[in-house]
Order: sequence, then structure tokens, then C-alpha cells
Amino acid sequence: MVFPKPPSESDLFLHSNFASRYARDSLPRFSMPENSMPKESAYQNIHDELQLDANPKLNLASFVTTSMEEECNKLIMESINKNYVDMDEYPVTTDLHNRCVNMIARLFNAQIGENETAIGAGTVGSSEAIMLAGLAFKKKWQNKRKAEGKPYDKPNMVTGANVQVCWEKFARYFEVELREVKVREGYYVMDPVKAVEMVDENTICVAAILGSTYNGEFEDVKLLNDLLLEKNKQTGWDTPIHVDAASGGFIAPFLYPELEWDFRLPLVKSINVSGHKYGLVYAGIGWVIWRSKEDLPEDLVFHINYLGADQPTFTLNFSKGSSQIIAQYYQLIRLGQEGYRSIMENCRENAMVLKEHLEETGCFNILSKDNGVPVVAFSLKDRSHYDEFKISEMLRRHGWIVPAYPMPPGAQHINVLRVVIRAEFSRTLAERLVLDIKNVLHELEKHVPKHTAKVNNNIKEEKDLVESGIKKTALEAQKEIIAQESNKRQKIMAA
Repeated sequence: MVFPKPPSESDLFLHSNFASRYARDSLPRFSMPENSMPKESAYQNIHDELQLDANPKLNLASFVTTSMEEECNKLIMESINKNYVDMDEYPVTTDLHNRCVNMIARLFNAQIGENETAIGAGTVGSSEAIMLAGLAFKKKWQNKRKAEGKPYDKPNMVTGANVQVCWEKFARYFEVELREVKVREGYYVMDPVKAVEMVDENTICVAAILGSTYNGEFEDVKLLNDLLLEKNKQTGWDTPIHVDAASGGFIAPFLYPELEWDFRLPLVKSINVSGHKYGLVYAGIGWVIWRSKEDLPEDLVFHINYLGADQPTFTLNFSKGSSQIIAQYYQLIRLGQEGYRSIMENCRENAMVLKEHLEETGCFNILSKDNGVPVVAFSLKDRSHYDEFKISEMLRRHGWIVPAYPMPPGAQHINVLRVVIRAEFSRTLAERLVLDIKNVLHELEKHVPKHTAKVNNNIKEEKDLVESGIKKTALEAQKEIIAQESNKRQKIMAA
């Protein structure tokens, strides 16, 4: 039995955490400790335990930015103690927020004057932004139904089955029926025709995704707009569109400027985008932009006189940090359109390189599109011996986080691996990833039973014979292969 070493006076003067009792004691897990510990020990122990986390740069499951310039990091630390909601105390921070809203609104082709202020809000991410946009649609629909003397207790919204889970949260939390258009094999996004068929007088909006989480594909917002315009004309309804541009909102304006998906389309009333994805800011910032003041019901906006001034606010929370808002403004003015365009072009090119190398292996089907979010989604052609989940598991041994998951309802029998190409993912890393994927495939092939592998080779040879026009039965092909193997052994023995 090992007895704990009693504390000595020297413990009070030792500066090395590893020579103190704090290196022997486990960190508290359930209850706050009775006594304090030196700041150096607290830091060292937490720091060491965090080393067990994955390397954020190699986390290819996430769209979230993991690297920013040192100058921006300094701004973040300088403003980390500012509560954004204290607008009267921090007016410059509030002004920077409004500048971001104005810039992003114009990036999305909002129809506003040169010096006119856009309507929008910063959020902690696209999930909160979607909640706010959804609430605006619901309230506006309810107000209209009340004015017409019609029932307003059964709102619904139409999305694809490929939407992010925050849409399901909105529907459940705020009691809105969610009508999902199922995807199908080979078509993994919402079909606009089927979406419009689901619309009725109780539909508060149709949500289109600019950059599906599953394979990065852009949905056809233009076609959806045209079909919905026609239906609205026939029925007298005014069903609007929300665009969830969480991933694609900072990509499409720079890579596909001619693509009509934003406020150029008359039925698009609001758009959300994640600043912490391709807006190139650390986690914790999103944006929601409305087409006009009329699209954000005034009774949803609170005016609070809390700390000395009237504060209009439309958020789901109150206090939040200012750092990410300031970081977003830094990126917008530091990079400008030129910088964002260059970064997005690099991401797209690195995605194409990864895709081409994966195709060269002959083992994968590519399920992502060349035009869209720079994502490479791929699935195995042959899953008889191992699947995508096994590849994902083995890639973790090389440090890579590459998720495997089933496609949404309608194509859930298909499993995919997905690599998100972010700004900090270089060509060298892309080539290294391909090498590690090949190594994983080689390792997995080594564990395929030899008998099975031989049978598969025989089947392949038989197929090649048939395709070359030589009509042989399976038995004849098998006999020929056996004879060839016998001749090889005789030659070896003779040598």
C-alpha cells in the first residue's frame, strides 16, 4: 500500500508543478475543492489534460474556423471582457456590429440605399439566427391570419430532409410542423418541385440550403423562387423563402457571383450565415439579415432601458462577448473582397485535388459536387469487407478526424465520408491525407481473408474475359485460372 507523502514547507516554495502534490492528486470531477491551488498548477493540469483532444486543424468534420492572424487574436483578447449588450457603454463595438450587418447585407444584394442601414443581427451562430428568422416568419404569418379572421394555430414550414438539426429544434421548440422533402439516391438535396407541392396556406416559409451539411451541394433557390411565385399567384398566398447560407453565404458571392440565390430573388425575405465558418472567425458568431423592415415584425423587437439608454434588441439571449463581432469586422476590412475570393478559390482548388486523388484509387464514389461548398463527400464502391465507419476509425490513428455517417431519409442506406476543406487546410495537408487514406486501405486489405480475396480476383478476371468478347462459362474460366497457377508452380519447381 502506498501512503501519500505528507505536505512539507518546501511545497509552498516549489515552483515546479511536477514536484508538488498537485501532480499526484487527481483533478476534482464532481465537487468544488475545499482549498485553493497555485495558478501554475491549475493551468498545467488543465493544459495537460486538454492535450488529449484532437488537433483542431486536423478536424475535417468541422466547418468552423480554427486559425486567425495574430493581430486579430490580439483584438479578441483586448475585447474579451466587453459585454456586447452594454451598447451605451461600448458604442464603438455596437457600431462595428452594425457595419458588419451593412456589409453582409450588401454582399447578399439587399435592395438598400447607399447610406441606408440594413436590417440584421449578430448571433452566437447560425442556429440562433435560424431561430430568429423562423420566429419572424411565424409572427408575420400569425398576424396576417389574425387580421383575416382565420385560424393561426397550425403553422408549418417546408425543408429538405438534409437540413441541419437546428431546423428540427426550431420546429419543436416553437411548435411549428416540419414538412421534410426526402432525398433520393443520386439527388441528396431538396427537390424544389416536391417542396412547393407541400406548401399550403399554413406554410410560414420554405427553407432552402445553400451548402448542404451532407455533401456541400447548393439547392436550386432560383427554381424554388420561380415555382413558388407561380403557386402564390394561383392561390393568392404569399409564402416566402428563407435561405440557410450557414456554409455557402461567404462562398457563393466570391466563387459564383452570377448565381441567383439571395435578395435578388423577390421571395427571399431573410438569410442566415455563419461568420465562424467561411466568414473566417473563431466559433461563436453568426448573422441573420432581413430583406426589409417589413419582414421583421416590430413586436418581436424589444426596447430595453437597462443601462442608461434605449437598446433595441432581437436575440434569444442577453449577455454575450464582443470579441467575435470585432473579429468579424477585422476579417471583412482586412481581407476585403479580393482576400475572400482568393481564399475561397484556394479552398475549391484543394477540394478538387483531393477529389481527383480519391478517384484515382478506384475505391470511392464521389457524392459531392464541383460547384458548392468546398467539401469532398465520398463512399466506398465495395463495402463487402469493411465500411466507411472503419476507415473513419482508422484515420483517427493518423490524427485525422474524418466523419462517416448515413445520408438523410430517402437515401439512408448510403454511408459517406466527408472532408471539409477550410482556409487553413493546405495542399500539403490534402496530399498527406490522401496518402494516409491509401495506407488505411492497404491495411484493411491485408485483413481481408485470402480465400475471399482470391475468389474476388477470379470473379474480376472472369468479368474481364466476358467483357473482352470471349464467351466462357464460369467453370471454364475457373479451370483456366487453376491451370495457369499449376504451370507457374511447375516452372518454379523446375527452376
